[in-house]
Amino acid sequence: MKKLTLSALAVIASSAATTAALAQDVAAGKTSFIKCMACHSIGEGAKNKIGPELNGLDGRKAGTVPDFNYSDANKNSGITWNEAQFKEYIRDPKAKIPGTKMAFAGIKNDKEVNDLWAFIAQYDKDGKTK
Repeated sequence: MKKLTLSALAVIASSAATTAALAQDVAAGKTSFIKCMACHSIGEGAKNKIGPELNGLDGRKAGTVPDFNYSDANKNSGITWNEAQFKEYIRDPKAKIPGTKMAFAGIKNDKEVNDLWAFIAQYDKDGKTK
């Protein structure tokens, strides 16, 4: 009985450690966003740059930020941004939307992708944190 209890505790502890390792880290996402800042802005006062501002990305239809000149591929992608769409896109933008103007090789590291999403998703359409 003691062996069974210890085994169960080991499984629970292992699961908790795995969950913690996959947890999204907004601060780490902010650091990762440095890679994006040459082209994108986010937060209060964000403006379009080479790429569109990213406020309110979660739930926004692709190609709809006012006053940004999107590629036809992006405008016609049919994507409504959410966590799954973003994560697939940021790993390989040109594979997700062939013909996109976004010249970025992508982020392959799952933790970094999760953290970046946590950082971006915290902003509403007005650039305020939720």
